[in-house]
Amino acid sequence: MSKSRDFLGPYRLTRLIRQGSTCDVWEAVEDATQDRFALKVLNNRFRKDKSEIASLKFEYTVAKDLISPRIIRVIDFRVESGTPFLIMELFSELNMKQALRQGPESLAFMLDKIVEQAAEGLYYMHTKGWIHRDIKPDNFLVSPDGETKLIDFTIAEKKKSGFGKLFHRSGSTVQGTRSYMAPEQIQGKICDERTDVYSFGCVLFEAVTGKPPFTGQTPNDLLTKHLNASIPSPVVYNDNVTPEFAALVKKMMAKKPSQRPDSMWEFLKVYRTTQVFKKRPKPPEKSVFDNPQGFKSSDDMLKKPSKLTDEE
Repeated sequence: MSKSRDFLGPYRLTRLIRQGSTCDVWEAVEDATQDRFALKVLNNRFRKDKSEIASLKFEYTVAKDLISPRIIRVIDFRVESGTPFLIMELFSELNMKQALRQGPESLAFMLDKIVEQAAEGLYYMHTKGWIHRDIKPDNFLVSPDGETKLIDFTIAEKKKSGFGKLFHRSGSTVQGTRSYMAPEQIQGKICDERTDVYSFGCVLFEAVTGKPPFTGQTPNDLLTKHLNASIPSPVVYNDNVTPEFAALVKKMMAKKPSQRPDSMWEFLKVYRTTQVFKKRPKPPEKSVFDNPQGFKSSDDMLKKPSKLTDEE
């Protein structure tokens, strides 16, 4: 790499953290202060793509006022030498999905902390009037001690109220990730906090079983199961899960929003008095955090779901 490519403005690129279909994430050092950041950079093919640039700007617009230890800090949007990028806090390189690919036991021993912090981040986002709409294990970064932060706000949406609700047209453009989408999101109906509650229920199911609640032979088959299939119990796949926690997950994944917890705060009140496992899991002999570079995937943390995307 030439010296000119080593820098984006005042930021020296020191290490490629992850490559994606449209963006790359770099660890970078600000030359003057020696402070370290993560830069989310549009790659060469998309640096003049107006829709991709707009998406990156939108992510900054959503995230710039989300000041919480449970949400990744997005500091600025900049363009240097024709390259658009976001400046973000540098945090763990491992997301929940990457860890769960090694089995649910990879996180089970500290899952209580992970779930609580993930829920707190999502609740805070809701208090600011935003619905995330792409809640999935890929979008929670986890540190070796269980600190957890919510990321990726590219398809977030302001909560609709008043005339926004009145003039919403069902069947409008549908965005999201198929394995975690609430029925109303699939149908293009109005989304609110309970839409993210449903998706978070799918995340909890996967966190204790290692697999999403629904799979399908085709993409449409998968969506149909979210709409019509009976809600599976995580106990079927992990008999160490308590009936109380399984019941909470089932309630979160109710087909009708009115039958789910009304908010992430309502979820947290119940969760904090609910035991996840009958017997507390022990840390695995080999931690998934020992070699985070070994868990790269092409689109983790980077994918912009401008249309329906599959689980991966």
